[in-house]
Amino acid sequence: MTQGARNTPGRRTVLGAAVLGSAAAMALPAAAQATERGRGGGHHPSRPELPVPTIVGHRGASGYRPEHTLGSYQHALDLGAHVIEQDLVPTKDGHLVCRHENDITGTTDVADHPEFASRRTTKSVDGVSLTGWFTEDFTLAELKTLRAKERIPGTRQHSTVYDGRWEIPTFEEVLRWADEQGRKLGRRIWLYTETKHPTYFRGIGLGLEERLAKLLRRYGRDRKDSAIFLQSFEPTSMQRLAKLVDSPRVVLLSGAGTRPWDFEVTGDPRKVDDLVKPEGLKWIASFAQGLGPTLDLIIPKDSAGRLTKPTTLVRDAHAKGLVLHPYTMRNENSFLPAEFRRGTDPNAYGDAFGAFRAYFATGIDGIFTDNPDTGLLARTDFVSR
Repeated sequence: MTQGARNTPGRRTVLGAAVLGSAAAMALPAAAQATERGRGGGHHPSRPELPVPTIVGHRGASGYRPEHTLGSYQHALDLGAHVIEQDLVPTKDGHLVCRHENDITGTTDVADHPEFASRRTTKSVDGVSLTGWFTEDFTLAELKTLRAKERIPGTRQHSTVYDGRWEIPTFEEVLRWADEQGRKLGRRIWLYTETKHPTYFRGIGLGLEERLAKLLRRYGRDRKDSAIFLQSFEPTSMQRLAKLVDSPRVVLLSGAGTRPWDFEVTGDPRKVDDLVKPEGLKWIASFAQGLGPTLDLIIPKDSAGRLTKPTTLVRDAHAKGLVLHPYTMRNENSFLPAEFRRGTDPNAYGDAFGAFRAYFATGIDGIFTDNPDTGLLARTDFVSR
């Protein structure tokens, strides 16, 4: 993954009928729903392993370990994250690996490998010109000679101590790891898996969806009740996957005024602003079970970076039976709304608990966070009040 308050009665779907095999919903006003969450913790009776609000480990525990490594995923699990996220991009020989982007310049030590110096190139990915090294120009064997490193070392210097410790994992390795951890812990390990730049990759002969579906079927995560969410910023990727597997699907939404890249390519005039309206949500609900909006679509910020009045997106999405798992909460001042920053150091931690509380109060079903332990403590505070 990159990157309104419920003031009237609305339908509350805890985790979505297709996700949980249940269409049960509560018609409670916003205030009553907040009270209900506070009393009961929001567990759905048929899926107690996913409480509401759900805490999703964004790229693992990327606030503490280099993102999208087995070390980051394991740390998120150890901290107690309910679900752990992966982003998928392909190799030259068609394997799916876990990287936030196909540009691996900033997340690996590829620049230190003279044997790959000639692979540095400039490409246009989803309309953006990028210069660096890209996964689709490497075989899996070649990528396995690289090591992961912290993406934002200036902000997370503590994480740089782990630079070079882990290699780039394949998604199949993550599936095996999740199964092993599940056997060890005696419970299912939930994953949240994103197809990155699917139109771009399909255009160069490396379509993601069929490769992903094959692995999901192989590891038994292709059913409606499978412990996985599939996600993409391109709605047509979720439509394509809907024809291949029954796994729960989520459409990601970037900022207001933006347009999904697949819409740009096909000439679909709709923007995110259209998709968050009731008609757009109805369309999304025809092939997906959830929505992953940026937090600014839940509570916009003013010109000073402070939170304003929540939108009606939570209420409207719930009315269409969609769950909401917005992104991304981080502890550092530079990522927090202005009123929750503390001191002048942008890399210092601010009042993350206050920010979590503000977002939870809107009625969201879960949240992505780089700091799962903070999210879990904030959730405990919220449901116990």
